[in-house]
Amino acid sequence: MPQRAKTDAEIEACFEVMAELRPHLKKNQFLSTVRNMESEGFRLIYIATDNIATDNIATDNKVVAAAGYRICSNLFMGKHLYVDDLVTAKANRSSGYGKRMIEWLRDEAKRSNCKFLHLDSGTHRGRAHKFYFQEGFTIASYHFSEEL
Repeated sequence: MPQRAKTDAEIEACFEVMAELRPHLKKNQFLSTVRNMESEGFRLIYIATDNIATDNIATDNKVVAAAGYRICSNLFMGKHLYVDDLVTAKANRSSGYGKRMIEWLRDEAKRSNCKFLHLDSGTHRGRAHKFYFQEGFTIASYHFSEEL
């Protein structure tokens, strides 16, 4: 079951898996970045699994999936839960962790009386798109951006 990363150690334990999705992140800045984002409503959740066998080596309390989200409102969707980041470690994909994360996020949105759960996904992430469709998501709009 996903849990909220509250302590510095819990946040730092999410770095490796989050860096798979966001390779530009710097380990020495991750904690302070997340703490700053928390002041803007960001929340970080993760799944850690005890005794996962990875390359025949048992590891304890390894983070295998992480997600960052925020609850906010706008004129378009009203109150909604937006998923900033959602990633399962490459070695642990197709093991049900992503599904558990989506279920938890969906439940959190309902608990918070949100009208929508939504996210953006890079155009190159075909496997992720297939997963989101299987989870009941639809393409609702194009997202445009401009680097400044």
